[in-house]
Order: sequence, then C-alpha cells, then structure tokens
Amino acid sequence: MFKNRTKLLLPLILILALALSACGKSNEEASSGETITYQSESGPVVVPAHPQRVVVLTSYVGSVIQLGVNMVGVDSWSKSNPRFEEQLKDVAEVSDDNLEKIIELKPDLIIGSDSTKNLDKLKEIAPTVAYTYNKVDYLTQFVEIGKLLNKEKEAQAWVDDFKARAAKAGEEIKAKIGADKTVSVIENYDKNLYVFGDAWGRGTEILYQAMGLAMPQKVKEMTEKAGWYELSAEVVPDYMGDYVIFSKDANGDSSFQQTNTYKNTPAASNNHVLEVDAQGFYFNDASTLDYQLDLFTKFFLGQ
Repeated sequence: MFKNRTKLLLPLILILALALSACGKSNEEASSGETITYQSESGPVVVPAHPQRVVVLTSYVGSVIQLGVNMVGVDSWSKSNPRFEEQLKDVAEVSDDNLEKIIELKPDLIIGSDSTKNLDKLKEIAPTVAYTYNKVDYLTQFVEIGKLLNKEKEAQAWVDDFKARAAKAGEEIKAKIGADKTVSVIENYDKNLYVFGDAWGRGTEILYQAMGLAMPQKVKEMTEKAGWYELSAEVVPDYMGDYVIFSKDANGDSSFQQTNTYKNTPAASNNHVLEVDAQGFYFNDASTLDYQLDLFTKFFLGQ
C-alpha cells in the first residue's frame, strides 16, 4: 500500500517542483540586474532590460500601457484620465515635487520630460530618461519608448499597423466627404478656447498627418509658430472647418455653443461636430491614438 501511495504522490511532487522552478526563474529574471544602454537625448543611460517598477511623470503613460510594462507611479493628468482608470487603479499618483513618495515606490526606471522638476535628484533614485515634447514626431516617440523598455520590435510593429489603418481610413473619409473638406480641432479649458495645428495631441496627428485631411487656412496660419492659438468666443466660427472635433472640458466654458453665431456655422448646422471628453483626448500616446482613430472612423464614416 505504501508503494502505491508513493506512486500516486510522485506526479504531484514533480508538478510542484516544476512550478517552483518556473517561479524561481521568473523572479530571477525580474531581479537579475540585467541592463541595456539606451541612447537618450542627453546621452547614454543604463536602464533595466526588464523594468518592473516604472514611474512616469509625463504624457507617455498610454504608451507604457500599450507595451504591457508595469507602472507603480504616474502623473496626476494620467491618473485622472477616465480611459486609464482600470489600468491605473493600483498605481500611485506622484509628482516631481514629492521625491519622498517616489522613493517609497522603489522604481527601477523613471520617465519624464525636459520640463520635469528635480531631474538630477530623480536620477539618484533610479535611472531617469527625459524626453522633449515634439522633438521627434509622435510615432518615432513611441518607438523610442519601445527602445527604452526593450520592446522596440513590438513598438515598431504597432506603428506599421497603425499607419496602415489610419491611411486606409483617411482615403475612405476623403472619398466620402470630399478631399477639399476641412477639419478643425478646438478645445475649451477654463475660460479660454484654443484651436490646434497638426502636432498638438487631441487627434491632430491622426487627422492631418496620418489621414491627410485638410486644415482651414486660417488655422494653419495662426498655429504655425506655436502649434496652437487662443481664440475669443466671437471669432470661433472663423476657425471652424467643415467638420470640427471639439475636445470638451466639462469644467470649462462652452457657452459659445449656445450662440446663434456658432449654431449657424456649417459644421454645427450640419451636425458635423464631434464632441469628445478632453481628459481622455489630450495626448498622442499609442493607446490614445488607437482610441482616437476608432472615434474618427465612426464619426466620419458612420461605422
């Protein structure tokens, strides 16, 4: 009887041994100390080959989500993004002013921007890489994030697929509405109104670069230098294209929409205004780009 019990137990023991071995290898990979050298804007930085505890202090959170890398801390803008609520539910909100909290999170990599405060002190906590917004185009930026996280192949594959999808949608949209039809991107923030050029988030990169849709000439002229232009409510109709993407902040002033001047514009009167939640629409990270492309396709093509 004892021999029979031993025979029955042997498979269980073997399974447990294999499971423990796999777990050990997984933990070993996470804590092996393996590194790569990333060529940042300011020079080479030695970073973990398999980062496990990333802190992001700028607008690239959606790209890190897209690449499936774990984060332990993110900036307040990303934390309040309703689209990231599920993915960031267990991730702490941090700021470049609160170094103590970042230290408590024990990050193995920190991602910031050239405007991030205390960069020198952050570099003492963990390897830190800072990017300059719009130094490279939005798709190259995602590939750079991929290189930093040792996932360049995955990032490049997504870029190739995204470009193909966006170009196809752009051709279909122009065929439906006409290649000469114009599109504007407007946003309200606090008591101010803004219109955006071709590389300032809010879906502008997709509409103007990836899809090749037309921008009103006046918008092009006024946004050429800064990338955006502040408007008064009275002149908003002058900057509205045949179609308008309105990045709407629920806490901002949108009273201009109640005026007859606005209601009588071609875009408003023809129901060619797409209202989107500004908080989930600001950035041009990979996750947000997928979301924006889907919304635009449905808006223009009725899909």
